[in-house]
Amino acid sequence: MSKKKYKILIVASSFYKEITSKMISSAEVELKKNNCSYKIFRVQGSLEIPTLISIKLKKEKYDGALALGCIVKGQTSHNEVIASTITNTLLNISIANLKPVGNAVLSCNNLKQAIARTKGSKNRAAEAVDAIISVLDNI
Repeated sequence: MSKKKYKILIVASSFYKEITSKMISSAEVELKKNNCSYKIFRVQGSLEIPTLISIKLKKEKYDGALALGCIVKGQTSHNEVIASTITNTLLNISIANLKPVGNAVLSCNNLKQAIARTKGSKNRAAEAVDAIISVLDNI
């Protein structure tokens, strides 16, 4: 548990809402356990997440940000392009703003995989919260 109180921005995709809702719940539990405050915003798809995080980090005071979304493979490799773009952009936002940005945008072959990655109290969203806090605690 962190000894400091941090304010975390959460941006979640509304696409695959049943998946991202579970991720939000898990992130909230982990943030509360670590005495962090947070604000949640929703965007339509995962590709919009980095844009809103970038805008909010420039305009408002947050210690870090968390990206929550789900991309499921279709008939082409479009999901790989989207996931890679999001990952690279989130890292660039983190470095440019000197703030940790946790990436819990799932990239799965099917919904069954996505559901499996949202189960349990220490799912991908909670792990991303822990990663953000680990960076903040070392600043």
